[in-house]
Amino acid sequence: RFLHLFEKQFLQVLVFKTNIRYKKQLNAIQTHIASQPEIVKWNVDLKDCDKVLRIEAYNLQPIKVEKMIHQLGYICEELK
Repeated sequence: RFLHLFEKQFLQVLVFKTNIRYKKQLNAIQTHIASQPEIVKWNVDLKDCDKVLRIEAYNLQPIKVEKMIHQLGYICEELK
């Protein structure tokens, strides 16, 4: 998955608070997240009160994730 492009970069972990509550909503964002070659792995903890979106990626700006999720109609704020 294009990892050779990112060999000299460090894997980063980005964490976001969302309002994604159901598996059906996860399916709605899956295609968009999967289309980002920088993203290696992601998940949403539906049991957490903050519905945490956790992304492992190379060279991905948090604002890009926030905008993408907002455009799909969900709240997404980076947790620092």
